[in-house]
Amino acid sequence: MMRRREVITLLGGAAAAWPVVAHGQQQQLPVIGILSSRSRATDALLLAVIRQGLNDTGFVEGRNVSIEYRWAEGNYNQLAALAADLVGRKVAVIVTIGGDVAALAAKAATATLPVVFTVATDPVRSGLVSSLHRPGGNLTGHSGFLTEVQPKRLGLLRELRPDATSIGVLVNPNVAYIDAQLNDIRSSAASIGWETVILNASTIAEIDAAFATLRQMRTDVLARALGLEIPPTLLARADEVIE
Repeated sequence: MMRRREVITLLGGAAAAWPVVAHGQQQQLPVIGILSSRSRATDALLLAVIRQGLNDTGFVEGRNVSIEYRWAEGNYNQLAALAADLVGRKVAVIVTIGGDVAALAAKAATATLPVVFTVATDPVRSGLVSSLHRPGGNLTGHSGFLTEVQPKRLGLLRELRPDATSIGVLVNPNVAYIDAQLNDIRSSAASIGWETVILNASTIAEIDAAFATLRQMRTDVLARALGLEIPPTLLARADEVIE
């Protein structure tokens, strides 16, 4: 599975083969579709990397390539419609951001358009590709394999907080792949003697309430949220949980 720079190189290489179709005196630029489960603000840094990668291969947004953006803003039930809209617009490639949920929506929407993804989990395990060395189909991309390094991450947390005995995890129960990630966290936490406190949340109000509950329960450590985008306005609550 490719590193992030290789994903950008793939995207730029694919762009080199895109035709510029003439219609009278006007030209229709090739179009990249970006499908994100998150928001424009959250993805700002990654979008800058994508644009830089395209620039490095001679493609500049608005000059010789166009980009269509679709943001789910954390409302995952919108992803299917957003992916279908990009397919209907006949984009040259779909780039997915925001984990398996966005990539799976793109996969369900098209079996022919190229899809380039960035995910944190094992793409074979989540059903995105058939194998790492031979992905098959129309999807390829980059994975951080964060689930597979979960024991190491919790081990580092234990070194930082040797007095900790519990870990809080925010979970969006509406995301299909959550169970596997949650089982990995539970197993890793149990291996170092930590109790796992699970709280479900799928809306801003529920996230806010979950942070308040975790603070009341005096959870020692807060794990990364699973399947959730936490608005910047609520990040202060996360700091309160682990004060």
